[in-house]
Amino acid sequence: MDFTLNSGGCSMNKKGCACTSKQKLSVHDWLCDLPETVKDTDFVEVQFKNTRKSFYLNSNKIPLEKGDMVAVEASPGHDIGEVTLTGRLVLKQMEKNNINFDRFEIKRIYRKAKDTDIDKYNEAKAREQETMIKSRQIAESLNLNMKIGDVEFQGDGNKAIFYYIADERVDFRQLIKVFAETFRIRIEMKQIGARQEAGRIGGIGPCGRELCCSGWMTNFSSVSTTAARYQDISLNPQKLAGQCGKLKCCMNYELDTYVDAQKDFPSKEVRLETKDGTYYHFKTDVFKGLISYSTSETFAANLVTIPVDRAKEVISINKRGQKPDSLEIKTDTNGKPVKVDYENVVGQDSLTRFDSSQKRKKTHSGKKRDSGTPRGNKKITPRAENKPDKPQKDE
Repeated sequence: MDFTLNSGGCSMNKKGCACTSKQKLSVHDWLCDLPETVKDTDFVEVQFKNTRKSFYLNSNKIPLEKGDMVAVEASPGHDIGEVTLTGRLVLKQMEKNNINFDRFEIKRIYRKAKDTDIDKYNEAKAREQETMIKSRQIAESLNLNMKIGDVEFQGDGNKAIFYYIADERVDFRQLIKVFAETFRIRIEMKQIGARQEAGRIGGIGPCGRELCCSGWMTNFSSVSTTAARYQDISLNPQKLAGQCGKLKCCMNYELDTYVDAQKDFPSKEVRLETKDGTYYHFKTDVFKGLISYSTSETFAANLVTIPVDRAKEVISINKRGQKPDSLEIKTDTNGKPVKVDYENVVGQDSLTRFDSSQKRKKTHSGKKRDSGTPRGNKKITPRAENKPDKPQKDE
């Protein structure tokens, strides 16, 4: 077998490791270098327009590879899709999507798509934009509180799925009758959420990359403003909302990391009492392990930023009924804390300063001072003058 380098893949392979499809939500086939895994199952993953995927049984043992267009079973008629995954990884994807074989309706793959199938498929896709605009006009004329976000035709052109968004329950029985008379096709209405609509339409996010919902996300978990509070993100609705109008899904990506990091931080409701005053929590820097406190509970005033350990130390001091002098700790040039001893410079704080004992001074000859001599009158000993001795006169 000849191997060629696929510029879109990650290794040398006949088809390449990466999915050859340019559709959204493609799965990276990291088992493509193991050809024996292709025969592990007869199930094949087939993707249709945008985010719609399904799994089909290759009961006829048709040799299929990623990128092949196939005709699959539908109700009624048949649909045209692209093979995006084969082999053992299909079973992993079915397990990930919680597809139970007892409840899952097993549909079959008929054949590889012929030229006539592809022509009908392209004709049906060309009608989608015009049909969507017309359907919106009809829904507005019937005064229905709903929005039709996308229309997807079946591969044979006999059926169309209308994806709509509605905040309340909509009675569209009359709408289906009008659609059937206007478009002469089988109608299926499917309600989706705002995030699913953004995933089907696609777009570029404020980060400059493709929307996560249209690129790789399949399960949409709920996002609340609590995630923004944990990460100290400004609660600005214009910045927190995505293109779908809901809170950005990316706010949940690092939430668990922030929650784990803040387990060692004291509660934001705790006040720190010092001799200077009362300090309230203002901001937390999780990465640097710092907490900023303010003397005002509503706005930033006299901000003091201290480490987490110092905050815990002040809290423990307050629990003992004491108050430190200040929140900050004085440090030297090396960043080590400096212990400050507060003393009176003139020594006036000592009550026993007059009781200090004085040593008795010794005289020049080494004798102690005479106890009979008054303290104020010192006994002066004349110094010996260095003069030559005078000759004594003979008597």
